[in-house]
Amino acid sequence: MNFIRTAIPDVIIIEPSIHGDSRGYFVETFRADKLEEFLGYKIDFCQDNESKSKKGVLRGLHYQLPPFTQTKLVRAISGRVLDVAVDIRKNSPTFGQHVAIELSGENKKQLLIPRGFAHGFVVLEDDTVFAYKVDNYYSPECDRGIAFDDENLHIEWILKKEELHLSLKDTKQPKLYETDALFEFGVDYYV
Repeated sequence: MNFIRTAIPDVIIIEPSIHGDSRGYFVETFRADKLEEFLGYKIDFCQDNESKSKKGVLRGLHYQLPPFTQTKLVRAISGRVLDVAVDIRKNSPTFGQHVAIELSGENKKQLLIPRGFAHGFVVLEDDTVFAYKVDNYYSPECDRGIAFDDENLHIEWILKKEELHLSLKDTKQPKLYETDALFEFGVDYYV
């Protein structure tokens, strides 16, 4: 596995080794020991989630407040998505900036999104299966979001707005600067 720090160093791209031949392929998608050695801290994933979506579905930008903050390890099992992580840690040098990467069943890349970030993705192919691990359980009371189309975030979602399919919840999220439900840079949310 290859671990790559992005322009926001806490967001990590994980490139697995893919072993293929005429029979198909084998890939190791997760190794706690290697990930923790790279990060320098322990992550205990406790829940796996999966969705299947048609092209144009946009989910996000979502996050959870303490005490149910979540680290996510995300990937596309089949199909393609543009995956986005936005830094929502007040006073962070990268506050309001984002990382965007294409994840696909073909490239097998994954993105590690730490606590203190909002996450979303847009589906670029029909029948895309998206999966992710989280290190804390989902809590409806702590569930929050940021508007996917907040012009201050400068996210290029690839598809035109009229091609997008969103939940009612995701059409009513506040802009980043309209919410006080954020994180503080430098606070250890893993304690």
